[in-house]
Parts: sequence; C-alpha cells; structure tokens
Amino acid sequence: MERILGIDPGSRITGYGVIDAERNGLSFVACGVIKTTTDYPFSFRLNEIFEGINEVIQVHNPVIGAVEDVFLATNPRSALKLGHARGAAVVAAMQNGLTVYDYSPRAVKQAVAGYGQAEKPQVLHMVKALLSLNGSPSPDAADALAVAICHANQFHL
Repeated sequence: MERILGIDPGSRITGYGVIDAERNGLSFVACGVIKTTTDYPFSFRLNEIFEGINEVIQVHNPVIGAVEDVFLATNPRSALKLGHARGAAVVAAMQNGLTVYDYSPRAVKQAVAGYGQAEKPQVLHMVKALLSLNGSPSPDAADALAVAICHANQFHL
C-alpha cells in the first residue's frame, strides 16, 4: 500500500487529498483545503500554505506527493502567484521526505475522467465514484484527490 498526497495549489485556496493505493483499488483517507488569509501580504500566505501542507503530512503520513502543474493563465501575474504557491507546497512535501511528482491538468483529467478536456463537474463525479464517496468534497479538494488518483494510475498502484 502507498499513501499518496495530492495537491491542487492555489494562492488563495490550496486543495489537498490523501488516498491509499493498493493492488485491489483506491481508498479515501482525507481531503480538505488550506485557505490563506487574503488580507495578509503574499509572503505570509505562502508560509500558510507551507505550514498547512506540513500539518497534513504530519497527520496523515503520506509517502508520495503528487502536485498539479501550473497551467497557462491568461494573467501572467496570476500564473506567477500560482507558481509561488505551488513551490511552497512542493518544498513542504520535500522537507518531509516525500518524493514529489508533477502532473499537468490535462493528464489529471485524462486519468480520472478519461478525457483531457473534462470539465470540473465530470472530474468531481469520477472522483466520487472511484473513491466511493457519499458526499461531495469542495472543488479544490476534489481536484487534489484527482491528482492523487492520477499518480496511482500512472504507477499502476
């Protein structure tokens, strides 16, 4: 069994999802979001992301990190902030000894929904089905779970 932490980075909301991957399937462990304090300076928000990911790792003990890559945003400033948030999450994972893998949004959608251009509702539906969830996680948490599922599929766990 491998415990995988999926991360959907964001400068305001970073989603996380933890799953266990075994030969006979995937099982849900936890998911949620790290919400940054938007009236704080950006550097403080990056530290909130770093500390939040640290806490998730310490509570759930994953061994692998899977992070969604930065997509091409129309606003360069937004893309830069997203890259910083992603960096804070990756460093937190690496500092805790996790091996970190990167996945493009297209690869994540392809792995979970079977279609690289799938919309968020399709991804959410498949995450719920693949993990046998009764409720619906938040969109950011569902995206993070999808990243973890993508990693499990990639390595046939």
